[in-house]
Amino acid sequence: MRRLIAISIVLTLGLAAWGQGVQERCTRHTMKFQGFEREYYLYTPQGLKEKAPLVMVLHGYGGSALKGRKEMMDVADRYGFAVCYPQGEKDPSGKTGWNVGYPKQEGMKTDDVKFICALAKKVCRENGLDSGNTFLTGMSNGGEMCYFTAMRKPKAFKAIASIAGLTMEWIAREYSYSHPVPFMEVHGTADHTSEWYGDPDNSGGWGAYLPVPVAVARVVTAAGCTTETVTELPLREEHNQVILYNFGKGKPAANGRPTEVRLYKVIDGKHSWALDDMDTCEEIWQFFSLWLD
Repeated sequence: MRRLIAISIVLTLGLAAWGQGVQERCTRHTMKFQGFEREYYLYTPQGLKEKAPLVMVLHGYGGSALKGRKEMMDVADRYGFAVCYPQGEKDPSGKTGWNVGYPKQEGMKTDDVKFICALAKKVCRENGLDSGNTFLTGMSNGGEMCYFTAMRKPKAFKAIASIAGLTMEWIAREYSYSHPVPFMEVHGTADHTSEWYGDPDNSGGWGAYLPVPVAVARVVTAAGCTTETVTELPLREEHNQVILYNFGKGKPAANGRPTEVRLYKVIDGKHSWALDDMDTCEEIWQFFSLWLD
C-alpha cells in the first residue's frame, strides 16, 4: 500500500510540473553585458548530473522568456540537460527581441550574438554544466539569431536549430559560414510572417530576406554535405504533413562526426513551433544529441 501511495505521489508531482511554464519551473537571473542588465531564466531538472549539456532557447520578436516553450523542459527531464531562456532587449519601437537588423531595430545597441555566447559560458561555469556541449534553438526572430550566430560564431554551439527562422539579405551579403555547423530548420509553407519563398522586396516590413530553401542551402553547401534523403514523418490525424530533407556526410563537425543539416518542411504550416504536426522539441534534442561528446 505504501508503495502504491508513493508511486501516486510521484505521478501527481510529475503531471503538475508537466503543466507548468518557465515562471513556475525556472530560476530568474541577471547578467551585466555591454552596459545592459540582461535577464534570463534557467531550468535544471531534479538530479541533473555534473557536466550536463545546456540548451539555449530564444523567443520571437515582441516575445518573452517567460513564455518560452515548456515542452523543452519536459524533454530535458527525460534526457538530462539544462535549459536557459534569455530575455531579449527592447528596440527603439519598444518591442523585445534580438538584434538582427530589422528596420524597426535601427539604433538598437545590443550585440546579441556576443551576448548569447557569453551567457552560455557563464551559465555553464556557474552551474557545473559542460561548456563543450551547448546547443542553441529559437523561433522566428530567435530563429534569425540561430542563422546569424552560425555565421558569426560557428564553433560556439555544437548544433543549432531554427524554428520559422530566416536569413536576412544584409546578413547573407556581409557574412558567410566559415565552419561546418550541424543545423536544422522547421518551417511551414503557409507561414505568412516568415515567408517560405522569402521577401526580396521587403513587403512585410522586416527587411529583405532569403527564401527558406536558399537559406538552408547555404548551410548545406558550407557543410559540404554530399547526400540527401527525403522522408515523410508519420502524419498526425487532421494535421499537416511534415517532410524531412536530410543532408548528410558533410565535413567533420566539432566531435568528428560528419556534419548533417535538416529541413523539416511543414506543408501548409503556419508561423509556429509546429507542435501539432510533430514532436518538435523531441526532434530538436534527438538531433542535438548526435553531437554530444
